[in-house]
Amino acid sequence: MEAAPPPSAAGKFVVVGGGIAGVTCAEQVSKVLEEFDVEEQPSTMLEKRFPNIKVIESGVKQLKSEEHCILTEDGSQHVYKKLCLCAGAKPRLICEGNPYVLGIRDTDSAQEFQKQLTKAKRIMIIGNGGIALELVYEIEGCEVIWAIKDKAIGNTFFDAGAAEFLTSELIAEKPEAKIAHKRTRYTTEGRKKEAGTKANASNIGSALGPDWHEGLNLKGTKEFSRKIHIETKCEVKKIYLQQEFKISKKKSLAFPRDHHNQTLITDKEIWPVYVELTNEKIYGCDFIVSATGVIPNIEPFLCGNNFDLGEDGGLKVDDHMHTSLPDVYAAGDICTASWQPSPVWQQMRLWTQARQMGWYAAKCMAAASVGDSIDMDFSFELFAHVTKFFNYKVVLLGKYNAQSLGSDHELMLRCTKGQEYVKVVMQNGRMMGAVLIGETDLEETFENLILNQMNLSSYGEDLLDPNIDIEDYFD
Repeated sequence: MEAAPPPSAAGKFVVVGGGIAGVTCAEQVSKVLEEFDVEEQPSTMLEKRFPNIKVIESGVKQLKSEEHCILTEDGSQHVYKKLCLCAGAKPRLICEGNPYVLGIRDTDSAQEFQKQLTKAKRIMIIGNGGIALELVYEIEGCEVIWAIKDKAIGNTFFDAGAAEFLTSELIAEKPEAKIAHKRTRYTTEGRKKEAGTKANASNIGSALGPDWHEGLNLKGTKEFSRKIHIETKCEVKKIYLQQEFKISKKKSLAFPRDHHNQTLITDKEIWPVYVELTNEKIYGCDFIVSATGVIPNIEPFLCGNNFDLGEDGGLKVDDHMHTSLPDVYAAGDICTASWQPSPVWQQMRLWTQARQMGWYAAKCMAAASVGDSIDMDFSFELFAHVTKFFNYKVVLLGKYNAQSLGSDHELMLRCTKGQEYVKVVMQNGRMMGAVLIGETDLEETFENLILNQMNLSSYGEDLLDPNIDIEDYFD
């Protein structure tokens, strides 16, 4: 039986989480929509801009869903009519409680990383997602050993061809060009960590945006721009502190100087921490960056509530962002999309989707509270994500990596080294996805071709012919 909310709850919407999903949801509930720019802003700004929003800076202690009530750590109770959980996700650390293992997820952890880096001669990066890709490119003056479990870099985003195109950029010198970015993001004030204390793991900040390394000077101690060595198809087997390593009598490897000469040289230097990989190689370093993905942050809400959970550990939501509990919605990294998706959309824990989900969840809550129903938002028709890796614009559309298409598809490629990489995924003459790296100007045309599922068989290879202005065909 659903407990009737007490009268004081009438018309009250509660949103938990100050990341992009939560802020977007709160703004939309306030019936004000405006252009999206992300920059760090104190939470009081939100209250100033939207007088009907009250920001409570306190963690959630417990959700009593039957009583439509949330208890916060500051001892308060908040009764709701509709609730949206946007508590995000936390980094999946390769090793908890080791002072030499840093996870990068929010601004505080990025700043902690920068502080450590100023003293570092060599670091190790574990992981192959967006943050690992950006870190590897941005770090200067420090040796970087990058361990990935896949055959090629950026496995979530690219196939081996695109990875090869970008890897050549890693070896090239970095251009000085800095591009101005502006997007708005809210932070909680007065929560700055005391100097020297470790970031409190339970206090998770909101996820980093696409321009997170802007304004951070990511330089180590050495005077060179980039030294990167990639170890593929391996994971971390064991981490040793200096003393443990000494006792183990094992040998660690020096930084490989030459890609062509594969001779392994024992390292003379002594390091604070050592990493043994599953390929039997051991490297010493100053610290380790764990960038191995995220886990939905559901813990605070589970006690006493019977949520349906997805295989990835998120709160299952239906096509109206509603969880399995009455009047409880979820959006962003915390949730698992459990509706039958469009054939060219998939969930990925990215900023773009957190924003779309937060916005749509607010619309669904508002409609449900007055007994209306609304159609699924158009943004879930087609997967589309724009980001930047290694100073290239990267656009991912639809089933860009032929996800769930099996072997029944073909790829078309166009690549100009150092300039652009275009890959199109075709199935039965129809475009199902695309990866565009560089300034290709093809994204709008391809977006339309994927959405309208037009049969393109008759165009054959001409579809990617650089001498044919494809937009003229399909205007």
